[in-house]
Amino acid sequence: MEMGYDDDDHHHGHEELHVLAVDDNLIDRKLVEKLLKISSCKVTTAENAIRALEYLGLGDHNQHIDTLTNNNLKVNLIITDYCMPGMTGFELLKKVKESSNLKEVPVVIMSSENIPTRINKCLASGAQMFMQKPLKLSDVEKLKCHLMNCRS
Repeated sequence: MEMGYDDDDHHHGHEELHVLAVDDNLIDRKLVEKLLKISSCKVTTAENAIRALEYLGLGDHNQHIDTLTNNNLKVNLIITDYCMPGMTGFELLKKVKESSNLKEVPVVIMSSENIPTRINKCLASGAQMFMQKPLKLSDVEKLKCHLMNCRS
């Protein structure tokens, strides 16, 4: 007797978290992606905040495709580096929080620098959490647990 294909999808009892990971550093981006995948999250990566905004449908040159596929692209969490060229993670956070469609999506900021004023500024502007880089698996598990509690 063969099992149905649906079993894998409902295996965890929760829908899979879809995380958008944004970091200009390839090594950091790959690390975050790996940790999230170990924690059974679906991951999309972007190498900068501008690409992330385009993916989220907030780019300056919005293609019509974005609206058509928006349901497949639903992101449950954005995790972004703070220091990036062009647009910082803080600016990305502000754009997400200004968007009526996306303001409910939690944004987590990562930074290798532990600067209290920066951390407070991000949290005051709506960041869900501020995490020290390099991220560890325990950070990702804690974050995932926090998100599941918020969503249930």
